[in-house]
Amino acid sequence: MTIKDTVRKYTKDLKNVTHIPAKEVEILMLHLLNKNTIWLHLNYTQEFTMEKELEKLVKKRATNYPLEYIINKATFYGETFIVRDGVLIPRPETEILVENAYEILKDIKNPKILEIGIGSGIISVMLATMLPNLKVIAVDINEKAIELASDNAKKFEVDEAIEFRLSDTFKNVSEDDFDMVISNPPYIADDYKLPENVKYEPTNALFGGKVGDELLKKIIDSTNKKKIPYLLCEMGYDQKKPLEEYFKNFDVEMYSFYKDYENFDRGFTLKFKY
Repeated sequence: MTIKDTVRKYTKDLKNVTHIPAKEVEILMLHLLNKNTIWLHLNYTQEFTMEKELEKLVKKRATNYPLEYIINKATFYGETFIVRDGVLIPRPETEILVENAYEILKDIKNPKILEIGIGSGIISVMLATMLPNLKVIAVDINEKAIELASDNAKKFEVDEAIEFRLSDTFKNVSEDDFDMVISNPPYIADDYKLPENVKYEPTNALFGGKVGDELLKKIIDSTNKKKIPYLLCEMGYDQKKPLEEYFKNFDVEMYSFYKDYENFDRGFTLKFKY
C-alpha cells in the first residue's frame, strides 16, 4: 500500500480526536520513518513498509493520548523541543509570555531570573538563547521536569546559563537578587473537568487549588517579600478581576494583562515599587 493510501486508510481512525486527522497520520509516519514533510510528499506514491508500527501508534492516539508524547517532541517559538510523558506539553500561548519577558530583560545588563514550574524548560531555554548574558535559576517539584528541561537546555547549548533545582516554588531558593520571576504555574480549579487529551498530563502542573489562583497568589506574595521587581505569569482566562483586586494589597508601580491567540485573558506583567 502506498503512503497516500495509508494516510487515507488511517485518517478515519483519528477523526474523533483531532481536527487534522490526515496531518496527524502523516506526522506519525514521519516519526517512524525519521523523514521530513517534503520527503513525504515527494514520495506519496511509494510503498509504505511500516504499517504495523503505524497502526499501533494510531490506536494509541485514538485514545486521546497526546501526539506530542508519542513522537516525543513539540514545536515552540519555531524550535523543536524534546517532550516526554509525565511533563506538561508546551502551549503556543506561552510564546507571548516569553516575548513579554524578553522585552523587559533585553534592557537590563546581565539579567538574572527565577522560573517557577519549568515543565519542559521552554521558557528558560528560549530566553537563554535570546539573551546571551542571562542567568537563570529554574525550579520545579517534578523530577521528570528537571531532567527533561536539563536535556532541552543541553540540546540548545544553554545549560551553563541555567541552574535547575528541585523546589516547591521558593522553598529551595535562598537568593533574592533576581530581576524577574517568571512562571506558567498550575491555575486550573481542582473541580474543573479536563478535556480527554489533557488528562494524560501531570495534574500537579494543571490544578492550582480549590479556586485555581491560590498558587499564583503565593508566587505574588513571595516575589514581593524578596523585593524582586518584575513578575510575569500565565493565568486562567477568568482570573483577571480577582488578581487585579489582589494586586491592591501591594505597592505596585505598574501592571498589565495580555490575551492569548484565542483572545482570552492569559497572563500579566507586574512591577513592584521598591
